[in-house]
Amino acid sequence: MSILKIEDLHKSFGKTKVLKGVSFEMEKGDVVAILGSSGSGKTTLLRCLNYLEKADKGRVYVDNRLVFDAVAKEKQTARQIRENQLNFGLVFQSFNLFPQYNVLENVTLAPKLLAKEREDFKHNKAIIYEEIEKNAKEILARVGLTEKLNNYPCELSGGQQQRVSIARALALNPKVLFFDEPTSALDPELTGEILKVIRDLAAKRTTMIIVTHEIEFAKNVADRIIFMDGGVIAEDGTPDQVINNPKNERTRLFLSKFNELK
Repeated sequence: MSILKIEDLHKSFGKTKVLKGVSFEMEKGDVVAILGSSGSGKTTLLRCLNYLEKADKGRVYVDNRLVFDAVAKEKQTARQIRENQLNFGLVFQSFNLFPQYNVLENVTLAPKLLAKEREDFKHNKAIIYEEIEKNAKEILARVGLTEKLNNYPCELSGGQQQRVSIARALALNPKVLFFDEPTSALDPELTGEILKVIRDLAAKRTTMIIVTHEIEFAKNVADRIIFMDGGVIAEDGTPDQVINNPKNERTRLFLSKFNELK
């Protein structure tokens, strides 16, 4: 059974059609890399799945449960949207950390806010917060930031800030973790540390969708590669099929330009 199923997703901004009918499924533990040139719809797809944009048409299922239907008669409440968002974790290009909070506070902020909605919160606040902080510290250890718990974002390198962003997303225990060009805002020498974290997550069978321009990395870490062009999926297959033996002419052109830059 698929953990994520997307059916015929469309999104326009004014007269500009960005997504023109995107459909695919993925299983738990799959790592899917999405490639494509700028403007192909990759980031818009992630934003629609994470409720940062509302798709104009289409449906999204998580664990065979409908979580989004663009033409549903009944609108989802703010609480329902928030609950559905928790299925997904999104790591942005530009970190988006809160500068006034230290590393541990950035990672525990959202779980603590959500904990206030629990029925037992008032009677067990101290225990709940202790569990949240323990979990956050374990996640920060996984991304190599145990020594930075009390540092503020301005005291961290770009790579360290991005690792905090990854930890923050993992702290909410999402079913699918999204990465939107996770190394694009980093200097080349810092890219490797983020790719290592993602490789480690993949080795632990974390379900992930990675929008990336790092083609060799995608080839090595992904179970499957989707190539998007003009708001549609132009090619979908294993890394060997898409990278080494592309069938679509647009995919071949995109990869040939990449190879010219190597």
